[in-house]
Amino acid sequence: MALTHFDSDGRAHMVDVSGKAVTDRMAVAEGWVKMAPETLEIAVQGSAKKGDVLGVARLAGIMAAKRTPDLIPLCHPLPITKVAVELEADPSLPGIRIAATVKTTGQTGVEMEALTAASVAGLTVYDMLKAVDKAMEIGGIRVLLKDGGTSGRYQAT
Repeated sequence: MALTHFDSDGRAHMVDVSGKAVTDRMAVAEGWVKMAPETLEIAVQGSAKKGDVLGVARLAGIMAAKRTPDLIPLCHPLPITKVAVELEADPSLPGIRIAATVKTTGQTGVEMEALTAASVAGLTVYDMLKAVDKAMEIGGIRVLLKDGGTSGRYQAT
């Protein structure tokens, strides 16, 4: 399978999507931030010195999805129609699980926007709590679901 972001001479280029149909597209990405149980308690109680950890991380993820083409050089700017970032405390991790859903009606998918939203939400959780737990770990960033376009539906197993 050929890589679409390289031309026949091996140079990076933005993919031409002008011939693609405009369709409804969506992607869901996930990730997590592992932390000490005491740190999770601070996040859940809302008692971090910087404020509402989960609320700020949710907003950061939403903002990041909208700025993806500014961060990823070959991403197309897209008319995003929905961004939702959910953060859930998981004592069994222990930590915060993140899910980001992005939708558009356009000529290319929103996987990168969903991945960016989940990543930046995780980075924001770290930033908000690093004063009490520098050993936190961010991971598990992946696309769970992608739907729309000519390649159809992808669902992680």
